[in-house]
Amino acid sequence: PAGRFGAKTGGRAGSKPGRPGAAPGARSGGQGGRPKPPGAKAFGRERFGQDLGPVRAPKPKRAGRPADEIDVHNPEGVRLQKIMALAGVASRRVCEEMILDGRVEVDGNIVTELGVRVDPEQVAIHVDGIRLQLNEHLKYYVFNKPRGVVSTMEDPEGRRCISDFLKNKDKSERLFHVGRLDAETEGLLLLTNDGELTNRLTHPSYEVPKTYLVQVRGPMAQGVGAQMKEGIELEDGLAQVDSFKLVDSTPGHILVEVVLHSGRNRVVRRLFDAVGHPVERLVRTQVGPIRIGDQRQGSIRVLGRQEVGHLLASVGL
Repeated sequence: PAGRFGAKTGGRAGSKPGRPGAAPGARSGGQGGRPKPPGAKAFGRERFGQDLGPVRAPKPKRAGRPADEIDVHNPEGVRLQKIMALAGVASRRVCEEMILDGRVEVDGNIVTELGVRVDPEQVAIHVDGIRLQLNEHLKYYVFNKPRGVVSTMEDPEGRRCISDFLKNKDKSERLFHVGRLDAETEGLLLLTNDGELTNRLTHPSYEVPKTYLVQVRGPMAQGVGAQMKEGIELEDGLAQVDSFKLVDSTPGHILVEVVLHSGRNRVVRRLFDAVGHPVERLVRTQVGPIRIGDQRQGSIRVLGRQEVGHLLASVGL
């Protein structure tokens, strides 16, 4: 139609006769043109003043089974693409494409039909292998624990504890701290009321990696990192790190990053004691896929939906 791109088209195609004797298919301006591909519409110079090429055929819709024949379909539920959009995955239109592309699973079944309805509180939905947490009653937080705070919700000795940093609303949610940090260790501590996630994160069989920054006195002899990766015998058995990396060095001090999956009590401090480098400062910066980043010390933040999904996936949920 005229004016579609804000410019006059000069009339409809074919409104002016071509040059007498012009070859069939030649443009009206007197210049020969390439023949239009089979099935192409008049979408070129005659219509908009420029050759835009052939029109692409629309992508055919996939023929699928009726929704009520899908095993996970619940006629009283909510459309799957709406649940995904509300969970922050993407817009509803993009979520529909993800379903059609076979990227969405409900209770282990790949769903490729747009009419499927499910009860979000009764099923497990994965997108590209990442679980969507749809239970609004489950809460997930990251606490950047300062030095001197004990990893308990209540302390009979009156020392500062986790509940001192919670707001009144959060205190009523009966949160658990996932694992522990000793009073002198700083950094990332997960808080949640998801009991299944807590059990898996603390169970040794899932081997969730934890990353620490360790400050010790220097210099450090060569081979200490290899020794820790090979394993050091402690009083409760062999302990080892997954990785050992020198981060920084200043006169008299060394900063090391170690990653390990052991959850034994004070294991990082005991490892460095065993090699003759007692820890001066210890900060946990990451648990599984969750990082502390630049979060202010003493603050508590809510985990994003994507972070929760990656955390659940790291322990097979």
